[in-house]
Amino acid sequence: MTEKKQRSSNFELLRILLMLLIIAHHYVVNSGIAAVDGPIFANPTAPHALYLLLWGAWGKIGINCFVLLSSWFMCEKTISLRKFLKLLLEFMFYRIVIALVFWLTGYEKITLNGVLNALIPIRELADSFAETYLVFFLFIPFLNILIHHLTERQHLRLLALLCFVYVFFGTFRPLFSVTMNYISWFMVLFLIASYIRRYPKRFFEGTKRWGLIAGSFVLMSALSVVACAFVSKRIEKTYYYVLVTDVNTLLAVCTGIAVFLFFRNLRMKPNRVINAIAATVFGVFCIHTSSDVMRRWLWQDTLKNVEYFYKPIGYLHIIVAVVGVFTVCALIDSLCARLIEKPFFAMLDRKLPGVISRWQRFEDRLMEKWGKA
Repeated sequence: MTEKKQRSSNFELLRILLMLLIIAHHYVVNSGIAAVDGPIFANPTAPHALYLLLWGAWGKIGINCFVLLSSWFMCEKTISLRKFLKLLLEFMFYRIVIALVFWLTGYEKITLNGVLNALIPIRELADSFAETYLVFFLFIPFLNILIHHLTERQHLRLLALLCFVYVFFGTFRPLFSVTMNYISWFMVLFLIASYIRRYPKRFFEGTKRWGLIAGSFVLMSALSVVACAFVSKRIEKTYYYVLVTDVNTLLAVCTGIAVFLFFRNLRMKPNRVINAIAATVFGVFCIHTSSDVMRRWLWQDTLKNVEYFYKPIGYLHIIVAVVGVFTVCALIDSLCARLIEKPFFAMLDRKLPGVISRWQRFEDRLMEKWGKA
């Protein structure tokens, strides 16, 4: 949904490109194409299989870039209740409306679990981006207090420790293993982005420098997918994305940081079209990932990804599907912003200050009583 404030178009262009790559990732991993019983498994080194594997390799890297980008701005901002409510209500709106559409059309039967999934924002905190991002958002005010009281040396030491725990153990698997959820990992990314912003270095500057570095890491990530496809064929396992399979693997981290720094240094004039499209990105994500039912309807029953894998047009199908999904979801989100979000928040903005004031008075009384306990 739209935002009034004009943003830096270099970052907004990055948002758009990342969402297209995340949709491509979902095209591959949510359709059954890359599953054990999927068509790629039969011959993962075939040209068409490698083509699709490379398209689908950037989902976790995209998540890292998104959180770095958000953290870059939020580490110097006061996080408002309004902003959190905007994200939460947008997420819940699409989840509920899409569930209702599937129930009313008879595509999916109404079940207790389905109703709970639609009505309860967060039922599990693991590796689902939207839910964990919403909870992570609540930690940002406390993280900001932390980073503003750390010295640069303390900040670096903390980053070194966290990267050892998460990235080292997350990369050298199965020799080592680390269990985490996305909330804690997003905090690590917040500390990385906030260090880059709070302590400017010449090393972080330069479009050419970071273009070369980002290009090198993108190439290494792509080569790792090709290499893992050949290994997977030999050992008959689906290890295609083992080196970029999660957000805390070394390649996923380095590629995400390098791409972020390249776009951060990219000089662009403000572009209203790019900014307007980028404002729909969170809505695009919420719509096409609203539920497992949505994933099945979109990638399996409607776009028929597995079926097109065996057709010559399959090379083109992923491009048309990804751009089409993005375009349709962006148009829906833009329409909802005008017809629903704008009037709703016009009303909410009149009520919210009073609600916040009453809550603060209640909290003050509670803390006063607690202090006397």
